[in-house]
Amino acid sequence: MAGHDHSHGGAACEGASQTGPGNSSTAGRSGGHAHGGHAHGGHGGHVHAPKNFGPAFAIGIVLNTGFVVVEAAYGYLSNSMSLVADAGHNLSDVLGLAAAWIAAILVRRQASARFTYGYRGSSILAALFNAVFLLIAMGAVIWEALVRLVHPEPVVGTIVMVVAAIGILINGVTAWLFASGAKGDINIRGAFLHMMADAAVSAGVVVAGLVIQLTGLAWLDPAVSLAIAGLVVWATWGLLRDSVAMSLDAVPPEISPEAVTGFLRDRPGVIDLHDLHIWPMSTTSVALTVHLVIAEDHPGNGFLAETAEGLRTRFGIGHATLQIEAAGGPACRLAEACAA
Repeated sequence: MAGHDHSHGGAACEGASQTGPGNSSTAGRSGGHAHGGHAHGGHGGHVHAPKNFGPAFAIGIVLNTGFVVVEAAYGYLSNSMSLVADAGHNLSDVLGLAAAWIAAILVRRQASARFTYGYRGSSILAALFNAVFLLIAMGAVIWEALVRLVHPEPVVGTIVMVVAAIGILINGVTAWLFASGAKGDINIRGAFLHMMADAAVSAGVVVAGLVIQLTGLAWLDPAVSLAIAGLVVWATWGLLRDSVAMSLDAVPPEISPEAVTGFLRDRPGVIDLHDLHIWPMSTTSVALTVHLVIAEDHPGNGFLAETAEGLRTRFGIGHATLQIEAAGGPACRLAEACAA
């Protein structure tokens, strides 16, 4: 069988587990020797197929867009910075929901000759956009709140409480629509976290409005705005960290490269392995490539299918590419690079 060459700019050694999808292609010859085989496991589907959250996105965007207009208008009329801050937060959520929805649609598009993995990576970019945009919006809110804290202005507490109470209902319902997908998809998790944060923020605004109405302490309004911004930044940081890691093709945190290595070494006939890479192709699917050194001849398609199924069921790796090398044959170029 013709040999294969993973044309990496730099090879990753055993246990190393980060590479770009473009580095997993195999074609041509490797050091002039033939490998025993090359197989893709789990092509029939991924472990976590993305659910259709189209209706949830549509309802969430419509509800939140309407609420942004109402909240911003009443925030301006009542001179409430906390309402304006919450409206700005909700506006960023509308844009974030739109980006996440577009990504959820693109993920389902078929692969092409140029985009050989389809558009699955768009869901990672949407999660990253969500995090970055939200942090920028909160920076603007913090700046304005600090100005108001130095120069407090009177606030109409009753209006603040009524509008914020409506926000609790709208954000709570929207968050519920995404609750079922929050654990398995970072893109959906971003939408869920934003809605839950909004509901909590609105509850804080209600409390602030009540206290302002009872005490007349106008400085509480910008103080609550700062607390809101701090809460949102804290909730968004994890999303930013995870989406950046995914964008850099880091191993998903729930997968242990050492455990994967151990599983592969325990497969019948495997005496060594190298050039192991694990990376997220999207927010719901994971890929793996590895070179397995086999003591005997090619172990057959049954071995490949069983190994791919084990990677899928034990580690959630639904797209496995296994390259077989016969022990004692010419050294693989990538194995030599790992040993260097």
